[in-house]
Amino acid sequence: MDTKFDLSHKILKSEELSWQAWLEDTLSAFDCVTGTLHVLNHDTGLLELQAQVGIPDFLLPKMSSIPVGKGMAGIAAERMEAVQVCNLQTDNSGVVRPGAKDTKVEGAITAPMIVEGELFGTLGIAKKDPYEFNAEETENLMHIAAAMAQKIK
Repeated sequence: MDTKFDLSHKILKSEELSWQAWLEDTLSAFDCVTGTLHVLNHDTGLLELQAQVGIPDFLLPKMSSIPVGKGMAGIAAERMEAVQVCNLQTDNSGVVRPGAKDTKVEGAITAPMIVEGELFGTLGIAKKDPYEFNAEETENLMHIAAAMAQKIK
């Protein structure tokens, strides 16, 4: 059975918001070590951190509230599409914020949490080594992110 499909189904069936558990399940499904889950505050327009795994404590203040358009989470939210980098440590595209390199991860992807064309947040995962997520993995992450967004809606 497809773990990513099972995870989307599990999220949709759950009775409560379990951001931390869902993030941890997502990391496990994609064999990732670090992740963040931000929810959009519609009043402020900022992405607010709801769950994280593997983020150093000194980076949490910088990642707790992110403007749309800044960093991987903000750009994924702005573009309403997944954003990835093969190696966060060497990336110079402008997508990666300088502090993000302190996470010590390399292959990273962030998907917007969208339902019916409306943004609800972002889901980011990363591996320790350089890695490019393929189309199927990206699509699976988008499905999981959409299931999370459905729980907010």
